[in-house]
Amino acid sequence: MTVAALDGITVLEISEVMQAPLAAQALADFGADVIKVERPGRGDAIRGQDRHATANGLVSSYFTALNRNKRCICLDLKHPAARGVLHRIVPRVDVLIHNFRPGVMERLALGYEELREIHPGLVYAAASGFGETGPLATMGGQDMVAQSLSGIAVHSGGPGGRPHLCPTPFVDYASGMSLAQGILLALMERQRSGQGQKVSISLLEVAMGMQTLEATSQLMYGVETNWVADWFPNAVFATADGWITVLGFYRDDVFTRICRVLEIDDSAGAAYPTPEAMAAGKQELNAILEPEFGKRPTADCIERLGSVDVLCAPALTLAEALEHTQVRHNETVLTVPVSQQPPARTIAHPVTLSRSPATVRHGVGRLGEHTRPVLRRFEFAADEIDRLAAAGVLGDAGDEVGS
Repeated sequence: MTVAALDGITVLEISEVMQAPLAAQALADFGADVIKVERPGRGDAIRGQDRHATANGLVSSYFTALNRNKRCICLDLKHPAARGVLHRIVPRVDVLIHNFRPGVMERLALGYEELREIHPGLVYAAASGFGETGPLATMGGQDMVAQSLSGIAVHSGGPGGRPHLCPTPFVDYASGMSLAQGILLALMERQRSGQGQKVSISLLEVAMGMQTLEATSQLMYGVETNWVADWFPNAVFATADGWITVLGFYRDDVFTRICRVLEIDDSAGAAYPTPEAMAAGKQELNAILEPEFGKRPTADCIERLGSVDVLCAPALTLAEALEHTQVRHNETVLTVPVSQQPPARTIAHPVTLSRSPATVRHGVGRLGEHTRPVLRRFEFAADEIDRLAAAGVLGDAGDEVGS
């Protein structure tokens, strides 16, 4: 049996919602033992943000998406005894991940400088909204706020210059993956030095980093780059039965090719021989193409454009994309166990390793499901756990018997 890539790595996750939990799950998928600490009673806020699940007494689909392969424990971090518990656990873990606002972990006696004294090899990963220091350091962060502050919302704006927020929290996704990357870098460096270090990341920094090409054009030449508006035919066209996206910035003769397969007069293509000419005449070209795409089914348009190597794709709904033959072939959809209800389908980690792939070892746990067994693993005696439970440190989880 192949050993998982991160087998032997123990991660303590003290976080909620998306940015840091996604990073922890990425490590867990490849074999890390992730212990997720949640507050008693409510738990991770995302447990309650799925309105459909909450209304029907079901497990949150959002929590399910981000918390497989973890063991869930409850600790009231505002209770001094809970901090004592973590101070006993930390020396035996490799990584601590949190996404509290800067200063909160320090007030809980769980800051990096304090914990490195008891565990010099600790990789301490801190995710924030805007950075550890600076004028916005203590402000609450969220994906769409980062989209706004980073320029993405304005850059994506529609008619009239109204900013547009992407409804998918892609900055959170990218931030979680970047945080996992930083943790892995620190773990690799620790193999040489024997020392841990602090890994810091913010939504704002990731949002800026996702605009590297556009920002460099702005910084070097004061030129704003818009990959949709500046090039032709980077556009979405209505077809007879749906929509198609057509990309044409990668070769000079793309419009000529489109004219050929859509049976448009060749002279139209000859009038726009270069990407620059196509960009300058974008409105005229769209007026030529829109009725041609509009009278053909999407599948026919895809086949025609594909035959002359023009990049294109149907514009699908998410539900349609999940059933697409390529998505099925890639085994993108994953089934995971969910405590006290049927297994759920979610999205697998996008990275595939040929010898040590991601696996599902644990399902999605109930709030506090593993509190007692995890504490026993860290050599807390039964009477100690009982005292912690009686003091309210473990919340209702003190009475749970996990596995």
